Amino acid sequence: MGRWLIRRLLLAIPVVWGVVTISFVLMHLAPGDPAATALGEKASPEAVAALRHLWGLDQSLPEQYWSYLGQIVRGDLGDSLYFRASITSLMVQRLPVTLALIVMSAVIASLISVPLASRSAANVNGPVTQAVRMFNAVIQGAPTFFVGSMLILFLGVRIALFPAGGYPDGVVQRAWALVLPALTIALSIVPLLVRGLRAAMIEALGSEYVSFARSKGLSDTAVNRRYVLRNAGISGVSILGIQVGALASGALVVEQVFAIPGMGSMLMTGILNRDYALVQACTLVFGLLVVVVYLATDLVYARLDPRARLS
Repeated sequence: MGRWLIRRLLLAIPVVWGVVTISFVLMHLAPGDPAATALGEKASPEAVAALRHLWGLDQSLPEQYWSYLGQIVRGDLGDSLYFRASITSLMVQRLPVTLALIVMSAVIASLISVPLASRSAANVNGPVTQAVRMFNAVIQGAPTFFVGSMLILFLGVRIALFPAGGYPDGVVQRAWALVLPALTIALSIVPLLVRGLRAAMIEALGSEYVSFARSKGLSDTAVNRRYVLRNAGISGVSILGIQVGALASGALVVEQVFAIPGMGSMLMTGILNRDYALVQACTLVFGLLVVVVYLATDLVYARLDPRARLS
C-alpha cells in the first residue's frame, strides 16, 4: 500500500510538470500584452515598456519559464498582475468556495442518479426506462449556461426558493446559495452516471450471486442494498472520478452565471486581463485537484472491490 502510494505520487510529478508547461506556453502564445491591458489604450509606449520590465515580461521566454518553474518548486505562486495581490492569499479565499461547489455537485449528482438508475434497471424497457432516457437526452443536449439560466428563472425568480445569484455571508446562507449552481453542474454529469450505474445494476441483477441471495429468501430491498448497489457503486465511483474534470470546468462557467466568487470566476478574470501568473496558478491547482481525485478514486475502488489490489 505504501509503495503503491509513493509510486503513484512519483508518477503524478510529470503530469503536474506537463500542466505547468502547457499552461505557460498557451498563455504566452495568446495575443495581447498584460502591461498594455493593465495601463489601458491611452498608455504611452514608455510606460508600457517600464511595466513590462517591472513584471519581467521583457525577458526571453526560456528565462521566464525557468524563473516560473523555480517559483513553483519553492511553493511561490507569485503575484496577480490584475488584482495586485499575492495569488496564494487569493487562493485561500477562493479555493474553498469552488471545492464546496464541486463536492455539493457530486453529492447531488449521486442523489439524482442512483434512484433513476435503480428504477430503470428494475424496469428494463418499461415506461420508467423510457422516461429516464428522455430525461437524459434533454439534459445532455442542453448547454450548462442554459440549464443554469432556466434554474435561475424558475427556482430563483418565479418560485424564489433559492437565491438567483451572489454569495451572502453566513455558513447556512452560503450553502443555500450554492444549491442552484451545484444542481446545474450535477445535471451535466447525471446522464453519463445514470447510464453507467444502470448497466452495472442490470449486470448485477442477472448474476448468479444475486439469484443465490434471492433463493435464500432475502427481500429485493436487502438484495439491492447488499449486492446490487455495492457492485454498481464501483462503476459509479469510477465515473465520478473521471468526471471531476467536467465538474471543475462546469464550475468555471457556473460561477460566472451565478456570480460565485470562486476559482472559476477568478480564472476567467485572469484570462480576460492576460494575467499570466494567475491563469497559470489556477490551471496548476485544477490539475493538482484532478490528480488527487484520481488517486482517491483508486483507493475507494480498491476498498469496494478487494480484487483490485493496490500493488
